[in-house]
Amino acid sequence: MATREKGEHRVAAQPGFVLHSYPYKETSLIVDVFTRDYGRIPLVAKGAKRPNSKLRGVLQTFQPLSVSWSGKSEVRTLTSAEWVGGLLPLEKSALLCGFYLNELLVKLLAREDAHAALFDHYITTLNQLAHDEPAPIVLRKFERALLKETGVAGDFTRCNDSGKQVEPEQAYVVDPERGPRIARASDHWPAVSGKTLLDMEREDYGDAATQAQSKNLMRFLLAHHLGGMQLNTRQILIDLMQL
Repeated sequence: MATREKGEHRVAAQPGFVLHSYPYKETSLIVDVFTRDYGRIPLVAKGAKRPNSKLRGVLQTFQPLSVSWSGKSEVRTLTSAEWVGGLLPLEKSALLCGFYLNELLVKLLAREDAHAALFDHYITTLNQLAHDEPAPIVLRKFERALLKETGVAGDFTRCNDSGKQVEPEQAYVVDPERGPRIARASDHWPAVSGKTLLDMEREDYGDAATQAQSKNLMRFLLAHHLGGMQLNTRQILIDLMQL
């Protein structure tokens, strides 16, 4: 629920997750929160670093929260945060995968750009990671959903230049700005089979070739849309798990 009073924007009991936080002044934090109806919002959590602060133990990553805030500046003031529960904690490699998801959201989502479907997909992804579902498949599904929801990845079932249906046995490349087209000998982009593109569109990653090709394709597409920004957690995942 949101209200406006004398130019001040107030939002109450909004579902959200902490993506990232960093110190602000002596006792406070700036918290980057991913919310269902308002997207990614920066909030100042006043006094959150104090030992007796109610916020100190609540503002944890990967835990469903109900957050409220107010203010009219770019960085608003967190007025309350309550733990909602319902998700298992992430552990070991799943925890690192969770930080990778958060880094993607921080770097690819514009502030205050709401994506309710992506928010729900994020919850599903955290739940799958917590239950030890195969991380490569879980991450590919989320990466694809993120690019689709933010409008930078279209339909993988049709060629962008001809409009023809993608054929399973044909080799394709995916133009980061336009979508799939038939691969050429001169291409420097990663080539994938039409079957891989069709599998990705229906979220079917059972084929080992689809898993391998989709990994290279998503790494290429994400690098393009990140515009040169490095993903610190991705490199760690590559080194440790070849994801």
